[in-house]
Amino acid sequence: MSSDFLILAIESSCDETAVAILHPPGTILCSLIASQAEEHARFGGVVPEVASRNHLLAVDPLVRKALSDSGIDPSDLGAVAATSGPGLAPALLVGASYAKGFAMALGIPYLALNHLEGHLLSPFLGAEEIPPHLALLVSGGHTQLTLVRGVGDYTVLGRTLDDAAGEAFDKIAKLLGLPYPGGIEIDRLAATGNPKAHEFPQALPERENLDFSFSGLKTSVRYFLEKNPELPKSSQGMADLCASVRHAIVGVLLRKTEHAVEAAGVKRVALSGGVAANRALREGMTRLCQTRGWALHLPAPELATDNAAMMAFAAVHHLAAGERSPIAREISPQWQVGIGKEG
Repeated sequence: MSSDFLILAIESSCDETAVAILHPPGTILCSLIASQAEEHARFGGVVPEVASRNHLLAVDPLVRKALSDSGIDPSDLGAVAATSGPGLAPALLVGASYAKGFAMALGIPYLALNHLEGHLLSPFLGAEEIPPHLALLVSGGHTQLTLVRGVGDYTVLGRTLDDAAGEAFDKIAKLLGLPYPGGIEIDRLAATGNPKAHEFPQALPERENLDFSFSGLKTSVRYFLEKNPELPKSSQGMADLCASVRHAIVGVLLRKTEHAVEAAGVKRVALSGGVAANRALREGMTRLCQTRGWALHLPAPELATDNAAMMAFAAVHHLAAGERSPIAREISPQWQVGIGKEG
């Protein structure tokens, strides 16, 4: 794999403006993130128009800071990559347009990348080869089980039919009156709670069904709160509720992963996405893989949430394969099929 150039990557698929500079195959010279969490907290969720406006304000200063912090000149760059989908169209447009202009000005290759592929490859950052494995990608917008044979060779075995796991965490947190982003709050409060205090449903229990559904859990919690309005008002009551919700979501994720690994016939598992930072999920997946004798790959916590370093690493592999994207390539907000490939 060539290592004689640097890659600038930009990620703007949702509410984080992220920029990274990477020296192949995996030396991160700089990884910066401008978070909009506080901005969107007052709305209780991400507002696309607000996100895009903040991306416009942040992307150029962030790129300039990344170059300065890395001590490099733009002429040292060999390629520019940007997330092209899936994601919020106004947000994607900002990052991709900036990356295209930057690449054109320097006369270097541009590469449009799939956000999900960035997550899928993140546990292997620095590796020159990606081994076959079963990947569980869990984030605010996506929950899916994917058989990864290599870079660009993916088969989705199961995905969410409604709410993603991270979305379920955030929606339930809102029901509990917790601040946005709620998944982090539930994980924090669950640490002192009893995960078996309340039994919430775990949908689609059939062994052969590898899809996910979390909307029923949200409804169950809402009805539970209507019958027990005083429970969340005590610290222990809130902790027990959070622990029980986390137990229900993580339980489904672990069980479906175990079934998917058996169906795929592999002995290697990778966990990625923002919910990969959840302590119960990381610990549960570690125990599962140790029990079954499977290798487990976890992303560093800072690479679990949206970031540009993972996108730069995905770019390394596609550039090494000779891939380039036309400047006229449009963003793909619904880019779900054939991840890792153009189109």
